[in-house]
Parts: sequence; structure tokens; C-alpha cells
Amino acid sequence: MKKNKLSILTFLAISFSGLFSCQTDLLDLAPETSYPSEDVFDTPVRIDQQVNGLYDFVKDGNFLGSRYLVYNDIRAEEFINRLTNGVTGLQTYNHTLVESTNEVNNLWIAAYQAINQINVFLKGLDDNAATLVPPIFPATFATTADEYRAEARFLRAVSYYSLLQLYARPYVNSNGSDLGVPLRLQAEANFENNNLKRSTVAEVYTQILADLDFAEQKLPATRTGAIAPNRAHKNTAIAFKTRVYLTMHQWDNVITEADKIVSASAPFKAPTGVAHQLSSTFAAVFATPYQSAESIFSLPFSTLDPPGTQNQLGYYYLPASAGTPSTNTGNGEYYLNRKGILGDTATLSLADDRRKQTTKVYIRNSSQVITDSTYYLTKFSSASPYTDSSPIMRYAEVLLNLAEARVRSTESVDARALELLNAVRTRSKGVAYDAADFADYVEFINAILKERRAEFLGEGLRSIDCMRLNAPIPGKSTISAVNPSDPNYVWPMPSSELFVNQDLEKN
Repeated sequence: MKKNKLSILTFLAISFSGLFSCQTDLLDLAPETSYPSEDVFDTPVRIDQQVNGLYDFVKDGNFLGSRYLVYNDIRAEEFINRLTNGVTGLQTYNHTLVESTNEVNNLWIAAYQAINQINVFLKGLDDNAATLVPPIFPATFATTADEYRAEARFLRAVSYYSLLQLYARPYVNSNGSDLGVPLRLQAEANFENNNLKRSTVAEVYTQILADLDFAEQKLPATRTGAIAPNRAHKNTAIAFKTRVYLTMHQWDNVITEADKIVSASAPFKAPTGVAHQLSSTFAAVFATPYQSAESIFSLPFSTLDPPGTQNQLGYYYLPASAGTPSTNTGNGEYYLNRKGILGDTATLSLADDRRKQTTKVYIRNSSQVITDSTYYLTKFSSASPYTDSSPIMRYAEVLLNLAEARVRSTESVDARALELLNAVRTRSKGVAYDAADFADYVEFINAILKERRAEFLGEGLRSIDCMRLNAPIPGKSTISAVNPSDPNYVWPMPSSELFVNQDLEKN
């Protein structure tokens, strides 16, 4: 029993030596290196490698590298499971998760591994502050160290936000008074602090916003070169705050944050810092090497650094047999639901470029006679090992976040909100809306929500959008809708954590 307990605790309380395998996340395709723990703060290069390593933990295939996005899409109605494969999200799709289910445990472990790596790094940076001085370090390194702290805290905020979307009830359900997740903020190098109660949803959001505010203040204003979309900067933190405040229904705060990085009128563009704007075409957003100005934050992969077997986005969504326009194939785990946004031609017209990111595959019988057809998402179109970047945040989302917040705040068919919605819509050749198209502001909000479904199909926002509104998660095929009052509206606490954390209360 002691041995088994220790093996589980290893996942939850990573030792300092774990941090000091200074993995790069291949932002610049540098190889992995490692140093003894006493040496990792000895040079600027080694500290920077540690920061790269933090991104590497966050982009684990079981976490933000792919599965977190997949789970948040397949919970809802846009995809239909084809293979009933028990290791590629079937229980998430069916809403039959229990405490011992692999995805429940693996995502939790990956997220808290990342969080503890971040906490250990922050402590190490503080503990070694007196030595980060000339001649080995430049005189300006104190500023650089604050930038590193800001990157770490940004990643911690993203990690805790992600955990809340699966393991806790929405903020709006009780103004944040429901139980959230354990808020671990100190570095754990042993097993002494495994017992920790769940903080409330509101308390976790307070920490998330504190981390994002610090990140905004201390992150560099710009990034250059290939890593620009892959390491956080000021506008990254601001953009993510628009998502957090939208989730919390704090419309005025969404507007305040978005206005920092959205110009007053079209063509919309961030006026300071990294000049984020919509790409000229939708296809350009997902074209190799995923470096468009629209990408605010994404997690890169390469053939030397793939997401891992059965983790890749292309593996899940590309068809098992090639179709047009994509010649690449995946495993075809999930195909598009014709009764989802794909079938809503008023929102996603036949001329819409976003529809071109799908492919039709014909189903034939043994005599090669066509009996049916299915549509697959080809947005993530790289060939095996499926090295598409994991898209965490795009500028299109900021525009739609701002549009929705303005409409909900003013309870009107707001003129600027209409302009923001049309900027996203017409970029993909969608027909522009007029104010007269909406009988009231509620119809306008519904149009924005549908536009989000079309724009972010396969990017992990669908069930989050349902839950932040405390709305049912829609049914699909033979799977019934899940109502907010249902126990399976949120994931159970994982058995791995329940085993070692005696203070953890179940969902």
C-alpha cells in the first residue's frame, strides 16, 4: 500500500529535481537539456530554458496540447463518435464519466503537474534573487526575472481556468460560491501538503485574475520571430482576461479589457504591443507555420515534438479515408454532426470559407455503392504525426467576446457590436447582418453565439460556452442533453486525487 500511495503521489507532488529537467518546449526546436538542481539558476540561459519547460508541461497532450480542447467539443453537439474507442474520449462524449475514468485522472494530473512546475520555478526564482546579478547576469536581469514570473503566472492562470471548466460548476450558478478545485500556490517537493480542501469557484477566479493582472503589468509588450504566438506578452494576458470575465458575466470588465487591444472601428487591430488583427482569410489562421497575427496564444508542435499517440487534433478529426480538400488522413474518431452548426446554413452558408475546412467522405457498401456520406473537420490538416499547433486564443474570440459583452451590457442591438460580429463573419464570406435582422437584443446574442460555434469549431469552446451560461449541454445522436442540475454536468473529482487528499470533497 505504501508503494502504491507513493507512485500516485509522485504525479501530484513533483520534486525539485523534476523541475530541473529543463525541458524546452521546442518553441525554437532546441533539444532537451538537464542540469543538477543546484545549477539551474546559475546562468540566464538555464533560467530561460526552465521557462520553456513550463510551456512544455502546459502543452502536454493530456492537457492543453489537445485533449482539453477535444473534450470540451465532444461533450456538446457538434461531433458524432465513430469508433467507440474507449481511450479517445468515449466516456466524455457519452457523459458516463466516473472517478476512475482515464480522462478524468489524466487531465487532472497533467494540469497539476504543470501548476506545481510553475510554483517550484517561482519559488526558485525568489530564493535565488540575490545571485541574479552581474557579472554573470546583466544589470537589467531584475526586469527579465519579472517577465519570467509573469509568464509563469499567466500559465498558472490558464491552467486553473481550464480546470474550472470541467471540474466545477459555472460561476453564474451561485455567483462563485460552489466548490472549485484545490488552489495550490506553493511549491511541493514532498508529500506533506497533499491534503487540501477545494477553494470556491470565486476564490479560484480571484487568483486567476490576480495572476493575469500581474502578467499584464510585467510581461514584455512585444515578441518577435517564430515564438511570437507561443510565449505570452501583455496582449496575451489582456485577451485571456476577456475570456475569464465573459465566463464570470462581468460584461463591463470584458469591455474594459478588450478595448485595450481592439481599435474603435474596423479594420480592428490592437493599437499597442503585438499588433493582433484578423487574418485576411480563415484558412491562413491554420496554415503552417501557424504564425498569423490572429494567433494570440498557441502551443506549437513538430515532428520531433508531437503531442503523442492518440492526442493529436488531426488524429481525432481528420477522416480515416482521404477526401477533398484534404489529402491527409487521421483516425476519423469524430465526424461532424449534420444537425449541429454544420446544418445551419443561415449561420454557416454554403459559400462560407469555414465550411471549406470540412471534407465529405462517401460511405460505400461491399459492392462499392455509395450508401451515405459524412463530413469531417479538416481545420487541423497536417499529416501524421499531426503537428498542428493547439489554438488556445485567437483575436477573433476577443472581437466576439467584446461584441457579446456590449450587447449584454446595453441590452440593445449595439452598433459597434454589430460591426465586430460582421468583421469575423464577412472575413469568411459570410453575409453581413443588419440591425434590422434582429427583433431584439436577445436574437442578436443568439446570432453571436452561433457565430462562435461556426468560428471555433474544434477549438474547445463549445461546452464552455454552454456552461458559462448555465445552459444545457445539447444532446447528439442517441445521447441526451445534460442539464445544469444533472450530476454529470461537471466531471467527478478524480480517484487519484481522492486517494491522497483526505480533505477533497466529491462533486
